[in-house]
Amino acid sequence: MRDYEEVTAFLGEWGPFQRLIFFLLSASIIPNGFNGMSVVFLAGTPQHRCLVPDTANLSSAWRNHSIPWVLQDGRRVPHSCRRYRLDTIANLSALGLEPGLDVDLEQLEQENCLDGWEYQQDVYVSTIVTEWDLVCENDWKTPLTASLFFVGVLMGSFVSGQLSDRFGRKNILFTTMAVQTGFSFLQIFSINWEMFTVLFVIVGMGQISNYVVAFILGTEILGKSVRIIFSTLGVCTFFAIGYMVLPLFAYFIRDWRMLLLALTLPGLLCVPLWWFIPESPRWLISQGRVSEAEEIIQKAAIKNSIAVPAVVFDPMELQELHSSKQPKVFILDLFRTRNIATITMMSVLLWMSTSVGYFALSLDAPNLHGDAYLNCFLSALIEVPAYFLAWLLLRTLPRRYIIAGVLFLGGGVLLLIQVVPADYNFLSIGLVMLGKFGVTSAFSMLYVFTAELYPTQVRNMAVGITSMASRVGSIIAPYFVYLGAYNRVLPYVVMGSLTVLIGIVTLFFPESFGVKLPETLEQMQKVKGFRCGKESRVSVEEEENSKVQITAF
Repeated sequence: MRDYEEVTAFLGEWGPFQRLIFFLLSASIIPNGFNGMSVVFLAGTPQHRCLVPDTANLSSAWRNHSIPWVLQDGRRVPHSCRRYRLDTIANLSALGLEPGLDVDLEQLEQENCLDGWEYQQDVYVSTIVTEWDLVCENDWKTPLTASLFFVGVLMGSFVSGQLSDRFGRKNILFTTMAVQTGFSFLQIFSINWEMFTVLFVIVGMGQISNYVVAFILGTEILGKSVRIIFSTLGVCTFFAIGYMVLPLFAYFIRDWRMLLLALTLPGLLCVPLWWFIPESPRWLISQGRVSEAEEIIQKAAIKNSIAVPAVVFDPMELQELHSSKQPKVFILDLFRTRNIATITMMSVLLWMSTSVGYFALSLDAPNLHGDAYLNCFLSALIEVPAYFLAWLLLRTLPRRYIIAGVLFLGGGVLLLIQVVPADYNFLSIGLVMLGKFGVTSAFSMLYVFTAELYPTQVRNMAVGITSMASRVGSIIAPYFVYLGAYNRVLPYVVMGSLTVLIGIVTLFFPESFGVKLPETLEQMQKVKGFRCGKESRVSVEEEENSKVQITAF
């Protein structure tokens, strides 16, 4: 019995049809790049201080000294959340007393910002923070906004595969595009923070579902030799391009509602793709819709200028294909023995820790010294060479050593930030970008590494469970950024330590490079962390190309 790959081999690997699918599906990921990271500008927090109303009867001297000063990162700055009690300093002003000369300011009573805040507008004109005053006692809502978006991502990753299996890849792809675009548009009309975040959860669901389904559709249509390139230099690189577009939009559009509108409109450009992207022939065959699958293959052959055989899919082969059943597996199979359970737990920790590093560094980019928009652009730009490096390393070197190596690189440079003098801001930014480079490279290798560790019968389940752990990491990542409110270098110390620690753990994994992929759980138990020879290298490469998926998410 021939499989699907053999039946459709006459189409070739890289004809006009495959190039069109490669480009269009990759391009459909671009909106995911700027929507996935839009929270860094939509919820940007500008410098702020308590508002002193114009109606307050204060002299110019007292108005200039109405805000107490605090020491922050070795510098004296105005307090963001406190002011001197207004009626007290109004009385002192009426008596003609001078602040600092006649009155010791440190002895004055302070109060909260009862009249609201005034925000600097040199970086952000308007964000959800300035509109709904998500500062001081409400500053916990800012990281929660990002976390709730990633909760939506977690929920979407649960349902996207099941929906595409039930209703088809193409239908769910464009439905989730519509969900992402439509609910992003509705966010523009949010009247409060609660409405904004509820809609943001739904946007997160659409964002990841669109990403996953486009990825599945591409891997099912494209040939073996193209899939791994589609996974890295296609999907991930185009996501990074979308990420790079975000700060360009945000630089010219400083109002959050107008920015959200600008980020939503490109989604409408995906509508014409409906007439160019076909349904997955594999899925159609699985649903018994063989004639539709044959029609797609015939159109592809015509586009590639290849003669079409009279019968593409033999009915007898299809009958044998449907009659073959896979054995049932359960999540407990990932913990059947001590060895398998240890590998599973280490994989969960690896995915979660790497995800925390990637998303925390991405969300923290605007908080770096200097231009927030340039820093965000550099954070996106550094991902492109990181993906390219991951692709090269995966082709030639042992998995655990290259993953541990880039994690040591990323974590090590993040730990160095604490010894950089405060005046050497460019050096600190360079180290952060190098750290992002290392973490991104590691993140993009995890799908391959995890898929190679587990046998065929539990491989998809193992990749699913560990990728779920990465969603949990993205949910808690905003709170690592939040640590910067207490100390400038604290987030980097924590992230660097965590990244180095998980790099050490990676060295205890069994090696999968050059080793025949296990087909049963019993075979997996024999893997001890040493290479078993090179005789099965071809089968390993075929398994990578046919089943392994590389993605930043």
